[in-house]
Amino acid sequence: MKKNSRNKKSDKKFSLKEQYIKSWKYLKESRNFIYFTIAMFFLFAVLGFVIKLPEEVSNVILDYLKGVLEETEGLSDFGLIRYIFLNNLQSSFMGFFFGFVLGIFPFLATVFNGYVIGFVSALAVEAGGWETLLLLVPHGIFELPAIFISLGLGIKFGSFIFHKKHEGSFRRFLWEGLRVFVFVVIPLLVIAAVIEGLLI
Repeated sequence: MKKNSRNKKSDKKFSLKEQYIKSWKYLKESRNFIYFTIAMFFLFAVLGFVIKLPEEVSNVILDYLKGVLEETEGLSDFGLIRYIFLNNLQSSFMGFFFGFVLGIFPFLATVFNGYVIGFVSALAVEAGGWETLLLLVPHGIFELPAIFISLGLGIKFGSFIFHKKHEGSFRRFLWEGLRVFVFVVIPLLVIAAVIEGLLI
């Protein structure tokens, strides 16, 4: 009996490797939602690049961007890394968690972020030529995958309502999504914040 109880205790030990395996397994299962998010993001990025908004709307976006620059002005490298990480962490988590309402919030966040990226890219090209887009690449290598994963899993989270066992699907999508967020998204955001904080 003692041997069996010891075996049960050992089976319950936390395994980082197991958590990563389960996270990547769920990512693979959710890949269509993530692919959809990527497609919508780049679609609206293209629209933001080629379609000019009314001046009033453009000014709102520019004011938002100026506000972000003002908040980061004068920060040390560590302060900037911390700011970028916390900002991305909050956005990514909200994109996932609030997806339970039919996936509406992460879908709108995908559309908005894609359009803003396209809008900013157009301004950058207008000011410094096409080569300026290459300067943006290091900023998105780790940040964009983390955002795509969060928003994609948020949209999947909202699909629980279309499953026969609503409550079971809700719990599974929530906990599996949180696992991915902790073991995949957060590490990506840490790396992204360090890279961006040191490059800016």
